[in-house]
Amino acid sequence: MFRKSVLIALIFVYLVIIAGAVVRMTGSGMGCPDWPKCFGYVIPPTEEGELLWQPNKAYRTGQVIIVDETLQVAASDFITGDTYNDTNWNLYEKHDYAVFNPLHTWVEYINRLVGALAGVAVFVMAILSFWQWKKSRRRVLLSWLSVFLMGFQGWLGATVVYSVLAPVRITLHMIVALIIVGVLMYLLFASSEIKKKWKYDKKFKTGMVIALLLTLFQIAMGTQVRQFVDEQVKLLGYDAQGSWLNDPGLEFYFHRTFSIIVLFLNVLLFMRNRNQGLHHGLMAWIMLILGVEIVTGMAMYYLDFPFLSQPLHLILASILFGVQFYIALGSFKQKRHGQLAADA
Repeated sequence: MFRKSVLIALIFVYLVIIAGAVVRMTGSGMGCPDWPKCFGYVIPPTEEGELLWQPNKAYRTGQVIIVDETLQVAASDFITGDTYNDTNWNLYEKHDYAVFNPLHTWVEYINRLVGALAGVAVFVMAILSFWQWKKSRRRVLLSWLSVFLMGFQGWLGATVVYSVLAPVRITLHMIVALIIVGVLMYLLFASSEIKKKWKYDKKFKTGMVIALLLTLFQIAMGTQVRQFVDEQVKLLGYDAQGSWLNDPGLEFYFHRTFSIIVLFLNVLLFMRNRNQGLHHGLMAWIMLILGVEIVTGMAMYYLDFPFLSQPLHLILASILFGVQFYIALGSFKQKRHGQLAADA
């Protein structure tokens, strides 16, 4: 039961990453300018008219309207009169972004909803972990660490909105998501009852750890490239895909060149796994994911960002990290049917 709950939590975390990729692809990061609600509502509005001041309408504390390109927050529960009275409203001071786009709002809202469901899944997993206490106290502690990290990730999401999508915070937001993936991958690995036939190889283990770190670094660099693209979209518009990377920054060339190193190292690991008979079957998936990842990267550059190429590129990178992490765990010396020697 515990292992199934870990798997479900992991799936939901990946769904959050997918939803976040769609948010970035559609430019919906500010679709909900406040947090945790959306324009002060549990379920956001669908039309701009719902966010305009209306006479003889009941408002609840915290609900938001747009007035003269500013967000105004209801100071208390009240019913409006025939004219607008600014004493009933407080200026939203976290930022000055006051734009309503129904598509952006609902894309971001769904992203938050999936995030909330992921939080519930992780919390349920943590509750079930108490039944693992006699087998492994570490599993219990890591399960509750996951709960803490999900809460921290939610707070980070709020700071991303408050900063109006600051690049550094977006990068940190992504890295924390991958840390959560890593913790859940460990729990999935450690709770497996299946006997593994992996052979221990020190060079493969060292190389896989390096490959994992390189992937993490490459993802961090990719978020910076993505931020550059976002800025170009704002400057040139969505209809100018062919010009988004006409004059990219140094981070783009570094990210592109670094991908050759990542590919080369993983090819060497794939060959060593096969030649030494280490039985890490997931290495074939690593090569497949890397192949598609490179194709999507080339498509964005040479084919002017085909539909879904951007989110697919990010999603594949996060899946690559998760699979590499699982293989890295299996590359350490084993005992007791595939559990890590340190698991106690």
